[in-house]
Amino acid sequence: MLSRRSLLGAAGAAYAANPKIDAALTRPVVRRELLKEPVLIQSIELLKSGKHFFVRVRSTNGIEGFADAHSSVMASAYPILLKRVAPSFLKKDARDVEVLLRHVYLAQSNYKWQGLPYWVSVAVVEIAILDMLGKAANQPLGALFGKVIRKTIPVYRASGNRGNSPEAEIEYLQKLVGETGATAIKYRLGARMEYNDASTKRDLALLPLTRKTFGAGMSIYADANGSYDVPMAIRIGRLMEEQKFAFFEEPVPFDYYDETKQIADALKIPIALGEEEMSLRGFRRIIESGTAQVIQPDLLYFGGLIRSIKVARMSEAAGLDCTPHMSGGGLGFLYIAHFASVVPNVGAHQEYKGDDDNLPVSCATSSLKSEKGMLTVPAGPGLGVELDPTLLRNATPIAV
Repeated sequence: MLSRRSLLGAAGAAYAANPKIDAALTRPVVRRELLKEPVLIQSIELLKSGKHFFVRVRSTNGIEGFADAHSSVMASAYPILLKRVAPSFLKKDARDVEVLLRHVYLAQSNYKWQGLPYWVSVAVVEIAILDMLGKAANQPLGALFGKVIRKTIPVYRASGNRGNSPEAEIEYLQKLVGETGATAIKYRLGARMEYNDASTKRDLALLPLTRKTFGAGMSIYADANGSYDVPMAIRIGRLMEEQKFAFFEEPVPFDYYDETKQIADALKIPIALGEEEMSLRGFRRIIESGTAQVIQPDLLYFGGLIRSIKVARMSEAAGLDCTPHMSGGGLGFLYIAHFASVVPNVGAHQEYKGDDDNLPVSCATSSLKSEKGMLTVPAGPGLGVELDPTLLRNATPIAV
């Protein structure tokens, strides 16, 4: 990994563009040569079954692909998917999905609409198309992007708690580790975009207690969700360094880039950032300026796997890890598994929330569970999973 100094230069006040990043951005992501014949997109449907939303894409020759549509977002964002995103892909050759992503960004001036509802809509349509392409090519999703280099991935089990006592959080983390065999964990600090006396007291007690409880063999990550200012972030970060934590995620609000860089320069622990970033140019700035050392695109918030792989390639060119963020439940863990199967610089562990609201699917090649801290990547075509037939029978098309 390149040092922070080598990225910034001696002065550290400005950053120079990395020509390796230019090359990384221009390389195609999808291996179009795997598909000799056109795969024309006949229909794109948004379906709802119970609490679940999902996208189903069908080609003119009957091949189907699907994606979990991040139900909590889609409950509000579905008109954007149906009116502003899906029409740009209909009747097009799915092999051109990379070009189509550019077209949908420009269509109807969608670049003026970009934000989480827009990019999640793009992501779930893209992933459904990729699932269909994988089935057409008889290849797992990762193979559409390059050589599959991992069939299993180490995961970290993430806690979503905040505000409980240090002792209660430790008990909860022990339960998660016992269920999954994880050798890495992540939990939350601060009070979410703010801190107070109670949250600080919890943080200062929890950090050393976690290391004492789990020992030197456990990799520990922590996410502040933008809770601190610069002085408090540095104070907390130095305690994390003493306890040998692996990275410090979002110490200050996510768009406080200058402040994040101040913290990165003051600390030795890697700073992780990117969950809310929605611009390729923004990620390039973060990478080239040394603002963060672990780059974290959210595979749905950022608009899908193709754009996220471009971020991973930029990160690799700068000698940095690209460890994606997982938003919510659904099938986010599955998308991360396929991403990690082919991206060389994903870091030591991938996020696994283990929520009980996952879209019901079956898989012949993976339990889809963390077993001894490892998740087996499905090896079947596309996503490698099949939707529950009951879910399909009960599904209702959503229209605007």
